[in-house]
Amino acid sequence: MASLTLLIISLSFCINILVLLPLQLDAISSCNGPCRTLNDCDGQLICINGKCNDDPDIGTKICSGGGGGGGGGGSGTCKSSGTLTCGAKSYPKYKCSPPVTSSTSAKLTNNDFSEGGDGGGPSECDERYHSNDERVVALSTGWYNGGSRCGKMIKIRATNGRTTTAKVVDECDSQNGCDAEHAGQPPCRNNIVDGSNAVWNALGLDTNLGVVDVTWSMA
Repeated sequence: MASLTLLIISLSFCINILVLLPLQLDAISSCNGPCRTLNDCDGQLICINGKCNDDPDIGTKICSGGGGGGGGGGSGTCKSSGTLTCGAKSYPKYKCSPPVTSSTSAKLTNNDFSEGGDGGGPSECDERYHSNDERVVALSTGWYNGGSRCGKMIKIRATNGRTTTAKVVDECDSQNGCDAEHAGQPPCRNNIVDGSNAVWNALGLDTNLGVVDVTWSMA
């Protein structure tokens, strides 16, 4: 009888664990927390073998120490991977971007994400065009990180002190350009946040400036 009671208690315990486990995985996990997909992990962490951890491909050191975030180049430096010649001009190409921190320095440029705009084809993340009234951005290749930041919100701060959030919908290609797919534009630099008119307006900036200094982080 005692053995039967212990068996029932053991089965009840196992059932409770199985019921609670999915609920735990629905939460956003930090370092070494349980995960099933990238979306289960906080910030720039990724899901490796069922646990949230640093991304070895972009050199994040959130869990292992050293602070910072990631955007390409584990050493914190990002060197050109070559050049692309467009007409009589040569432009540097980059596979990486500076590391992402809580205040990552960047250049804010302006892009028209609508159909027929200067962004070329539809946005890479969702294969859609976006209205100029939407706060959306494209990130340089390293920061775009193969689409891992697609659909995520970032926070942008201008030098005038104003901030806004925007959704990542596209890559500002730092490797390719000067063709129809890129609307004839050269490769992006490796530190670009390419924002819609709505982003510029929210920051109180004049799009005629073309390029301005900002900082950004994951929202």
